Amino acid sequence: MSLYAVQKLLYNLNRDARVRQRHDDDFEGLLADYDLTDEEREALVEGNIGLLYVMGVNGQLLMHYAALRQYAWDDYIAAMRAGLSRYGPVRHGLYTTTDGQGAV
Repeated sequence: MSLYAVQKLLYNLNRDARVRQRHDDDFEGLLADYDLTDEEREALVEGNIGLLYVMGVNGQLLMHYAALRQYAWDDYIAAMRAGLSRYGPVRHGLYTTTDGQGAV
């Protein structure tokens, strides 16, 4: 898994106007610049916030991506909870817990 690459992309989307423009103009081309797995690429293209959360994407980065994808705050929280139900516990990163549930 390339969690770092996903988080780097989301960080850049939030910080760099040129990256944001590439997102709008050529998202597939932008994704090709990052070392992503097929699952990560699909989750990003689909805007699958729940899966990205379960993969371990930091919530501070993820909430900005959710806003970019037009998620309202309550829908963002619900998507993370739905991700836990559908895909299982958080796999990597800050939000893994000893109870296997995630921190939502």
